[in-house]
Amino acid sequence: MKSIKKYVFGIDIGGTTTKFGLFTEDGTLIEKFAIDTDITNEGTNILSNIAEAIFIKLEEKLLTISDIAGVGVGIPGPVNCEGIALLGPNINWIKPVAVAEILSNLLGIPVKVTNDANIASLGEIWLGAAKDVRTAIMFTLGTGVGGGIVVDGKIIDGTNGAGGEIGHIAVVYEDGAQCGCGKTGCLETVASATGIVRMAKKHLSETDIATSLRNIENLQAKDVFHAAKLGDIFALEIVDRVGYYLGIAAANLAVTIDPDQFIFGGGVANAGDILLNAIRKYYEKYSFSSVKNTPFLMATLGNDAGIIGGAYLAIH
Repeated sequence: MKSIKKYVFGIDIGGTTTKFGLFTEDGTLIEKFAIDTDITNEGTNILSNIAEAIFIKLEEKLLTISDIAGVGVGIPGPVNCEGIALLGPNINWIKPVAVAEILSNLLGIPVKVTNDANIASLGEIWLGAAKDVRTAIMFTLGTGVGGGIVVDGKIIDGTNGAGGEIGHIAVVYEDGAQCGCGKTGCLETVASATGIVRMAKKHLSETDIATSLRNIENLQAKDVFHAAKLGDIFALEIVDRVGYYLGIAAANLAVTIDPDQFIFGGGVANAGDILLNAIRKYYEKYSFSSVKNTPFLMATLGNDAGIIGGAYLAIH
């Protein structure tokens, strides 16, 4: 009789650290661990280091590779439908890397790969904020703006790996700021931590309105939200503007995907209700009538979302 595979690995590759989770096939986390991400020499050691770490862990757990059903991996960059990372600037991959093929050959088991924001979305829809639904859209608001779209339990990553690149939806059509992707006016330029600070500094230079933010030398996005919560009129205007852009983006996505719910995660989303209320204000203003009541929820899995999503990807 063919033996039943019992375990999977979920892996989340970051610019500094690569996180691992060993799971049973029902989603029970057995152990999580991490290794440094070696980005030297154009990141050529990253995949071999991952394979080595997996074999070491299997030996510790008295398991063999035959006990592993598969591996799911999140990459910080676009991944196409063949499991090829097209670009990974945060991990020094400057040309395409056939992650699924290379890692599968190193391990001898199936490997599935997607974008890191996508994999976090899979985690949230499996065991996190959206665990009771099948279709959800996640905004990851941090240094940049990432996203993930899950439809009927499957990630939408697209032919060229651009599916779910919510941060690069155009929302500022005239005089938009330059985005790291090369375009101007992307959502990332006005809704990321970096974009919020840039926008606040720009408006500070254009007005003499009294605000506590003028007294902060190294202004950060969290300072803007803190001041807004204290009633600072200028900070409230900036938060309202961020909500405007995110609300428009969500409204447009809603009539494309019609999700069961929206999920917001990342450091900027930790601002909580003051941000979600601003987003919903404009979402309700600009959204199609039948999707106006789509729930907005905060992500719940934190830094474990990627490894959990990786396990889901491996299993499904």
